[in-house]
Amino acid sequence: MSKLRAVITGVGGYLPDYVLGNEELSRMVDTNDEWITTRVGIKERRILAEDGLGTSYVARKAAKQLLKKTGAEPDSIDALIVATTTGDYRFPSTASIVAGKLGLKNAFAYDISAACCGFLYTLDSVACMIEAGRYKRAIVIGAEKMSSMVDYKDRATCPLFGDGAAAVMVEATEEEGVGYIDSYLRTDGLGLPFLHMKAGGSVCPSSHFTVNHRLHYIYQEGRTVYRYAVSNMSEDCEIIAARNGLTKENIAFIIPHQANLRIIEAVAKRLGVSQEQVIVNIEHVGNTSAASIPLAIWENEHKFKKGDNIILTAFGAGFVHGASFLKWGY
Repeated sequence: MSKLRAVITGVGGYLPDYVLGNEELSRMVDTNDEWITTRVGIKERRILAEDGLGTSYVARKAAKQLLKKTGAEPDSIDALIVATTTGDYRFPSTASIVAGKLGLKNAFAYDISAACCGFLYTLDSVACMIEAGRYKRAIVIGAEKMSSMVDYKDRATCPLFGDGAAAVMVEATEEEGVGYIDSYLRTDGLGLPFLHMKAGGSVCPSSHFTVNHRLHYIYQEGRTVYRYAVSNMSEDCEIIAARNGLTKENIAFIIPHQANLRIIEAVAKRLGVSQEQVIVNIEHVGNTSAASIPLAIWENEHKFKKGDNIILTAFGAGFVHGASFLKWGY
């Protein structure tokens, strides 16, 4: 019997309608288009602005498109896992809300919180489940409403983040030459001082003090995060390439987490690959954390050919980081 392998068989996505461009942002905080573009390469980002809508909304929209594109029946889904840092509630899971809205009767659902590496870690977990033969078909969603924790008075962080979601169908296959091949995932545990939200968790629960002192927003020390991101993403890609015989000649695409265009360019330079081999969409979506890699896949699906060697890589709060290697399935 051939080895079971997990393969991506479809992708769906969703970006909110409201576009927050650099010009409008410059009227909200002391910044300008040149400053933002030069430093991070972002021109605009999408914002889920409607009241009463959270991460489950963008996740559901992406998953509904995925089901329609693939023709998969809701009852055929074994699992639905959402990678997110901005869940609708502390509990229940955002995935449980999405599963209910989609009418998935035979699926279990839960969230994974691994910051900007969330999609990478979730995809690896699902691949292991499928390779073990326990499940045949799962939906993996990266979804974020980053605007819910962005301080639009902080000129250093507010230009960076946007909202959105993308979902991939992951299925079991015995076909040779396609599917999820390998991963190198690590958590350093060094990142707490440099990238976090100060309040809202069990260490510092919400209170009048935490709200009045604006402690419920992203805090980031950008230079430190930048340095670690470039180093770790580059090294992780080199490790995954070396142990799978991948070179700049036979890598079709690298799809990095879209945190900062300068980070992406530095990683590409370290690896010696051309810019044409690197998927970039940060200019019009910003940093969507766990949604960034699947959104990049969704927007560039038309470029991929069956059997293409693709490396995914990400870095996020924690510090969490890693790289995965897959052969495109269709």
